[in-house]
Amino acid sequence: MNFLLQIITNKVLIVGVASWFLAQVFKTISNLILTKKFSIERLFGDGGMPSGHTATVVSVATATGLYEGFNSAYFAIASILAIIVMHDAMNVRYQAGKQAELLNVMAETFEKITGADLPNEEKLKELLGHTPLQVAAGFVLGVCTAIGMYLIF
Repeated sequence: MNFLLQIITNKVLIVGVASWFLAQVFKTISNLILTKKFSIERLFGDGGMPSGHTATVVSVATATGLYEGFNSAYFAIASILAIIVMHDAMNVRYQAGKQAELLNVMAETFEKITGADLPNEEKLKELLGHTPLQVAAGFVLGVCTAIGMYLIF
């Protein structure tokens, strides 16, 4: 059971989970303000403001630097991972979301014109990636969360 205690007391892991949770709460609140509707999907879903993926990996990298040293191999690994995740969120996943949006419009148009139903009954998920502003907000949230929790603990 020692490994379980090590996991639940791992400060870097706690910072990462807390940062992800905060990002998802902010995302849910901003969606509620914009749409005037509560959506539980926003609490767990991808896309939106701020980027939960970015907040998580940046907080882990920052906390790793604070606890292990900014010249450590651990910080280097966490930072490279954060860069890859942020790049993926802004480019690959963002473009996939744009393609899903276009395919949904095309499918809807096809069904209206032909009256035929396409085999895929569900719309493709469009909120997959992030704009640079959403990633930047996740970055700031991740750094602030890591520093805040470092100062508290």
